Amino acid sequence: MTTFQIVGSVVAAALLFWVVGAYNRLVRLRGAIVRRFVPVDEQFRQRHALLLQQIEALAPVLASAAPRLDALRAACQQVEAACAHAKVRPGAAGAVTSLRLADEILGEARARLPVQSVPGIDVAGLNARLAASDATLAFARRQFNDAVAAYNHAVQQFPTALIVGLFGFRSAGTL
Repeated sequence: MTTFQIVGSVVAAALLFWVVGAYNRLVRLRGAIVRRFVPVDEQFRQRHALLLQQIEALAPVLASAAPRLDALRAACQQVEAACAHAKVRPGAAGAVTSLRLADEILGEARARLPVQSVPGIDVAGLNARLAASDATLAFARRQFNDAVAAYNHAVQQFPTALIVGLFGFRSAGTL
C-alpha cells in the first residue's frame, strides 16, 4: 500500500466515524424530544379532565352561558385531538404547532368564562386545581421546548447539516 492509499483510508475511516457519531447524536436528541413530550401529554390530559369537571359542574347553574360552555367544550375536544396527533410524532413541527394553536384557542375560551363563585359548587377549588395544572403544564412545556431547541441547534450546525437531509432529519416545532 502506498502512502496516499493509507492517508485516504484514514481520512475515509475518520469521516465514517464522524457520520456515525453525528447520526447517533441526532437520534439521541430526537429521542429526548419524544421523552419530554410524555409529561406534556399527561398534563394536557389532567387539565382536560379538570376542565370537563368544571364544565359539568357549571352547566346546570349557568344556563345563560351555554354558548360559552359549548365553545369551551369544543376547544377542549380540539386540544385533545391535536394532542393525540402530536403524541404520534412529537417532533413533527406541524403537529406541535396545531397543538399550540388549539391550546391558545382553549385559553381564549377559558377567558370568556370567568366564574369566581357559584352557590353550592366549589369553583374556587376547581380554579385552584386548574391553576396548579396550568403551572405544571407550563413547566413540562419548557422542558419539551428546551429539548426541541437542543435538537434544532444540532440540526442547523454546519457539519451536521450536511447529513441531515441524507437521513431525513427535520427541524422540530415548539409548544
